[in-house]
Amino acid sequence: MITLKSKREISGMAKSGAILAGAHLALRDKIHVGMDTWEIEEIVNQYILDHDATPSEKGFEGYKYATCISINNEVAHATPRKGLKLKNHDIVTVDFCVNWHGYESDSAWTYVVGESTPEIDHLMDVTLKALYLGIDQAQVGNRLGDIGFAIQDYVENENHMGDVRDLIGHGIGPTMHEEPNVFHYGVPHKGLRLKAGMVITIEPMVNAGGDWEIKTEIVPETGWEYYVSGDGSLSAQYEHTLAITNDGPKILTSQDPVMDAKYLWQD
Repeated sequence: MITLKSKREISGMAKSGAILAGAHLALRDKIHVGMDTWEIEEIVNQYILDHDATPSEKGFEGYKYATCISINNEVAHATPRKGLKLKNHDIVTVDFCVNWHGYESDSAWTYVVGESTPEIDHLMDVTLKALYLGIDQAQVGNRLGDIGFAIQDYVENENHMGDVRDLIGHGIGPTMHEEPNVFHYGVPHKGLRLKAGMVITIEPMVNAGGDWEIKTEIVPETGWEYYVSGDGSLSAQYEHTLAITNDGPKILTSQDPVMDAKYLWQD
């Protein structure tokens, strides 16, 4: 069942999203060479609690943490791991959800640790642009296939990278994962027609090596399953929660009001 959100509900989700974005901004200047991934978990968890909200992932289907922290070839769902230190040239994706008074938001962001490289810069640039190309297609009257095709065409055809297909975006609110499924590949003008009031996540994951396939790995200490790129190449992810409105897509988890000026939600 797909629920259409009212202006009041979207405003609440925007407040949740502002807390989530603030936590990402708090991380931006703190991630450094030698940092333990557990410190990332603690920073995010405490930031959320300090802003009268709760980390939605903690306790969801047995998950124990506020964040998912994926490094280098890890695509998604990896956990914070005590003793795992970040190294120069690592890339780290931090993904988490926030619940503020019953309103959900979800966003992931990829960071470079220490010095970057041309390969890393290109991967991160392509992934971020793919996200915004998808967002631009989230228009009333368009279809889900328009979002997926815009991402896939840019990632695969223009940049010859791997557009991960097995992990997808989704509807959100009042629970974390709802209908519809939002694929990051597709055929234009096909799929569910988009309506005002839908709130979804778009969250492309891109493998630098050109292979879209992923495989499962296990955290030995906990038995938790996560995903890595099938070809062992670096992987990046960016994700926003957005509302589909008659005035175009509105990003509810924006970190940059200047870059996102045309996408900002107004109460």
